[in-house]
Amino acid sequence: MSVPSVFPRLEALLPKVQKPIQYVGGELNAVVKDWDAAVVRWALMYPDAYEVGQPNQGVQILYEVLNELPDVLAERTYSVWPDLEKLMREHDVPQFTVDAHRPVREFDLFGVSFSTELGYTNLLTALDLAGIPIESKDRDESHPVLIAGGHAAFNPEPIADFIDAAVLGDGEEAVLEITEIVRSWKAEGRPGGRDELLLRLARTESVYVPRFYDVDYLPDGRIQRVVPNRADVPFRVHKRTTMDLDAWPYPKKPLVPLAETVHERYAVEIFRGCTRGCRFCQAGMITRPVRERSITTIGDMVENGLKESGFSEVGLLSLSSADHTEIAETARGLADRYEGQNIGLSLPSTRVDAFNIDLANELTRGGKRSGLTFAPEGGSERIRKVINKMVSEEDLIRTVVTAYTAGWRQVKLYFMCGLPTETDDDVLQIARLAHEVIKAGRAATGTKDIKCTVSIGAFVPKPHTPFQWASQADVETVTRRLKSLKAAVMADKSLGRSVGVRYHDGEPSVVEGLLSRGDRRVGAVIRKVWEGGGRFDGWSEHFSYQAWVDAAADVLPGFGVDLDWYTLRERGETEVLPWDHLDSGLDKDWLWSDWQDALNAVELDDCRWTPCFDCGVCPAMDTEIQIGPTGKKMLPLSVVKS
Repeated sequence: MSVPSVFPRLEALLPKVQKPIQYVGGELNAVVKDWDAAVVRWALMYPDAYEVGQPNQGVQILYEVLNELPDVLAERTYSVWPDLEKLMREHDVPQFTVDAHRPVREFDLFGVSFSTELGYTNLLTALDLAGIPIESKDRDESHPVLIAGGHAAFNPEPIADFIDAAVLGDGEEAVLEITEIVRSWKAEGRPGGRDELLLRLARTESVYVPRFYDVDYLPDGRIQRVVPNRADVPFRVHKRTTMDLDAWPYPKKPLVPLAETVHERYAVEIFRGCTRGCRFCQAGMITRPVRERSITTIGDMVENGLKESGFSEVGLLSLSSADHTEIAETARGLADRYEGQNIGLSLPSTRVDAFNIDLANELTRGGKRSGLTFAPEGGSERIRKVINKMVSEEDLIRTVVTAYTAGWRQVKLYFMCGLPTETDDDVLQIARLAHEVIKAGRAATGTKDIKCTVSIGAFVPKPHTPFQWASQADVETVTRRLKSLKAAVMADKSLGRSVGVRYHDGEPSVVEGLLSRGDRRVGAVIRKVWEGGGRFDGWSEHFSYQAWVDAAADVLPGFGVDLDWYTLRERGETEVLPWDHLDSGLDKDWLWSDWQDALNAVELDDCRWTPCFDCGVCPAMDTEIQIGPTGKKMLPLSVVKS
């Protein structure tokens, strides 16, 4: 049966809420397909507001990949703000998709992409609004199968009670395999019901179904083991890796937002993975190996994406875009092609030691100058060795001076506070470094009209990194160090007035730490916070630290643990971690060895240019790092002329 749109009921509510345009849909390149013609139907969610979720690259790619299949339908849904949530409850309007305003409950599959753990309470809101039972054990065949993805899915244990399955790694091929499994199961008459469908997904060995695994605990609260509770599911679940990015040139038709969003540009992911080995960086670890898009594919994607969208800025995305082996040729080729067309080029992530004047000139040749952000991460040379961020102070000063002399007047420097082995002095060194940047910039440009913004985030240990065993700094320590840093920046007013300092206190990071390294027992904390009104925890105006502290204090002692046990405690080598049965490709012994190197401030080189360090990814996947140069040129693709 066709599923009617809820828009007639929703439309009457929109004049009563802020930014109603975000719920209307109908963006350029949005897809609305015939419900009855589809065999498999996906609802895709980014669990945050439209302005954050709409530009999300992962959701846009899966949306397009799925909708290219003639018998598959995919629509998008986002978190609704509390003002609309209240009205939806009052008027019985369910969680809906923005494409055709269909109820999320009616879809076969509900895919949710988590970039951060702070979206967990928003998931519960969406489930409740949709009329889908909060816990997976209470769902039946009438409910969609909820599949989590994204970086936070590499430890889905805190939300194991709420999701039906999780996919680790790249989604392009995974969603097609899942779609085929659902298509076959439905064609066979849904044999065995929901349990059989989940079992078929689990047997792929790349879809994790928590209900098929039991967790046993030791008397002291640590995990004893995580084991399958039936013989026909794998002991370990492996991540998915899309090796040939040139074969997946998505998004081909980028969605153009109707409401203002955090990013409004055509984004091309120029490579995936990172081998720099920053020990705090989960993204760099779990996305290995490096896979580069060829210069010709990048050129084709930009040409087509601009034509299909009308955007005037191109973002060349990756974890460290200036590390692409043909970044100079790529930037030059794009600058040549779009010269005089008012098309801006940006590298949202730029390594200090990979940026140079030639690259700077190519990025600004189109007449647009986007912001520049560099991430030294640590203020002192010692702490940068601990985290394996091999950037010297000389590198940083030289790079920033390059930017200032090339015409930039403001750069942002990103640091972290609360890193393993960190001292007060390590943090205060950030102030000294910022002062040196301003002094060098003034000397090089002959002007005082330059600025530097120091942005500081609190460190959160993440699964599948060498720091997964580390203790987390407490709120009081982080807050004290950050206040001292701000005072140190302003101690020299002549320099300090050119330095902006932005930071969040340590409270959100403690909650993120609980969720990132938590196990299934943490699910009860998430639910209690949500039941108490917790929403949009990634937004400072909605986040309540006290709500999380109170919920943890109420729930966790019943399990013999507490909030500090999850966050402030250093783990031992033999401890079973909640995610040990989920294989990111990284060898646990190698991660431990790198953790020991961190404690001894020993650096490790980038394995792209040195012998293999045996992290385990390439042998496990029977592959190798994919880098250029390819020898191909972006031209003779047509040069756009005005």
